[in-house]
Amino acid sequence: MAFFLMEPEWVVLLAAALIGIFYVLVVSKKNKKNAAVKFSNIHLIKMASSHQRAKRRNTIILWLDILLVASLFLAMADPHIPLKQTKEGVNVVLALDISGSMQANDYAPTRLEAAKSAAKTLVESLENKDYVGIITFSNGASTVSYLTPDKEKAAKRIEGISQNTGATAIGDGLSLAIDMVSSIPNKKKFVVLLSDGVSNSGVIAPLEAASFAKSSDVIVFTVGMGSEQPVVLGYDMWGRAQYAELDEATLKQIAAITSGIYFKSVDQGTLQNIYEKLPEKIEREKEPTSIKDWMIMFAILLIVSRFYLKEWKWRVLR
Repeated sequence: MAFFLMEPEWVVLLAAALIGIFYVLVVSKKNKKNAAVKFSNIHLIKMASSHQRAKRRNTIILWLDILLVASLFLAMADPHIPLKQTKEGVNVVLALDISGSMQANDYAPTRLEAAKSAAKTLVESLENKDYVGIITFSNGASTVSYLTPDKEKAAKRIEGISQNTGATAIGDGLSLAIDMVSSIPNKKKFVVLLSDGVSNSGVIAPLEAASFAKSSDVIVFTVGMGSEQPVVLGYDMWGRAQYAELDEATLKQIAAITSGIYFKSVDQGTLQNIYEKLPEKIEREKEPTSIKDWMIMFAILLIVSRFYLKEWKWRVLR
């Protein structure tokens, strides 16, 4: 984002004022020149020579006056510049899988509790101007916490998330997260979606939701939660083991479509590390900052300088 003016019409008025000033100066100079030709004599020439220093001083005062007028008009135009040290806030929504597979205990004490702990780490790492929201999904999707700058409030809402025994509706969860993250405009939008399973429920397909995210300028970071070894969730009626399955391919596609990043967690340590590093992946733009006050301070400095030069330093030279 480059330099811009909130009230550009003041620049037009500045241009008109400067043209007026220079016109008056040209006319004044011409009149003085005509008068000098009409009444010229040796005495006047000597006087003109002795006043060269006074003319230079008057020229300096004139330029101070022009700068003063320009700085005041520019202050009224309210100029903005992007400052490197000042960053805009962003919207971040965490979408957390709470389906039945999240009760597996390969992460201590369970996958869900480990995911909640990591999510709190991310929330607490966000910057003051950032807004954060929380949604969960299982058979469908539901809101835990709407977008808020209150990170402590969001963290407490995460603590209250409970286990569900349903299926996994990744598309529904992502769609709700996109709606929420877009609810406060004029901010960059990020969704962090964590899942440990295959999308087998809901009314919106995961890739359809990813296309919706792309069209809404939402960047999605996906986190796949799994283990080095197969995890048994239970047994069917015939005694066959039912394993937790992670659909990495879909999570990778969602991230790729939205210009996001896919992360793979295999244990509690890697999961925590992913959420600790995520804030570094959230790119923030330089915030346009008004320099109107700077222009006013510059104008005040010019007024003081003008007074000092004309009424103090050069007063004795008259």
